[in-house]
Amino acid sequence: MDNRKLILFIATSLDGYIATKEEKLDWLFEVDGEGDNGFARFYETVDTVVMGRRTFDWVNQEVVDYPYQDKSSYVFTRSNERSHEHAVFLNDHVGTVMRDLKQQKGKSIWLIGGGELLYTCLKERLVDEVILTVAPKLIGKGIPLFREGFDQIDLTLKHVHTFNQFVELHYVVDQKA
Repeated sequence: MDNRKLILFIATSLDGYIATKEEKLDWLFEVDGEGDNGFARFYETVDTVVMGRRTFDWVNQEVVDYPYQDKSSYVFTRSNERSHEHAVFLNDHVGTVMRDLKQQKGKSIWLIGGGELLYTCLKERLVDEVILTVAPKLIGKGIPLFREGFDQIDLTLKHVHTFNQFVELHYVVDQKA
């Protein structure tokens, strides 16, 4: 049986930031895109979303209704909180949970974000693909997409697509350890 893929699908500034220090994305919405910049096409390929607690909190303060109600949602947190109408909160070991999710039948798994969660998934070599949408902005400082500390990971470019001013880079992660 083929394992499900864990896919990082995220936007970044050209200088590698996913948000300002204040966790704002205003700079991202100032860029001329094209439609939804490929989001709907990607969203149909996943049936599960995973994110860190800060990302979950950010999503919920930006929208009225939880946007991933039609997907299985898992939120990794250090607290003991365990309930939300549309998401399961976990404080279990990320690697164990992710390996289990990847073994289950279904579509791909979207790693929405959380720098800590991404770092752990990269360190444990759990990420299978990276779809990075690059905005032509240099924001100078903020929350970096990748933090230091994991071993080198090699990628193979699968596809490049432009959405007006955005460039989507789709990579497959070399799984050789």
